[in-house]
Amino acid sequence: MSNPIFCALDTNDLDRARKLGIAVSDHVGGLKVGKEFFTAHGPDGVRQIVPSGVPLFLDLKFHDIPNTVAGAVRAACVLHPAMINVHASGGTAMMESALAAAQESDSPPWVLGVTVLTSLDARDLESIGITGSPQDHVLRLAALAQHAGLAGVVCSAREISALRVACGPDFKLVVPGIRPEGSAVGDQKRTMTPAEALERGADVLVIGRPITAANDPAAAAQAIRLSLGSRAA
Repeated sequence: MSNPIFCALDTNDLDRARKLGIAVSDHVGGLKVGKEFFTAHGPDGVRQIVPSGVPLFLDLKFHDIPNTVAGAVRAACVLHPAMINVHASGGTAMMESALAAAQESDSPPWVLGVTVLTSLDARDLESIGITGSPQDHVLRLAALAQHAGLAGVVCSAREISALRVACGPDFKLVVPGIRPEGSAVGDQKRTMTPAEALERGADVLVIGRPITAANDPAAAAQAIRLSLGSRAA
């Protein structure tokens, strides 16, 4: 992707999402739509807010038994997303089923495995019985996703370097929790600036509030793109 920035339209307000999509689409590589909006408005709502030709990251994080996830992915692919994701913790069979369903599409998306949510840190993982560092668990889940044939994973910027070593240069790394210098961290615990993330080997940067909460979202998106120079043509 020539422009690695995907703007996260994390709102359930249809009119606001439509206006944001139109405003920023010339300055980003695509738009990300998540559970909040999709639950409120469904596929028809997505069609209304993503301008024609703009790549879509459908961030629904499916996690269920393999047949159910395959059916969900198959249904979601009618929107022709560029990327779609499932929780890698659902296991190899589930990921393989998701991939097989996606490949039935005329334009198969990247199927990505969600590793460890960027709102979680080591203490959070320990509280649910997962020992070791977040990076250890990310690497474990990424290895499962790669074995299942997925295009890549969704990960924190903090794990990019280790994943590049473990999974190689062609494995896609889609990174949320990106915060331009001076932005509020919010509920994200493992963040990084756009330039730092790209330097470490990220393929796609998912940026939400620094763009969507700005007084001028288009100007904010443009400023981030320009800050990346030729890496966000």
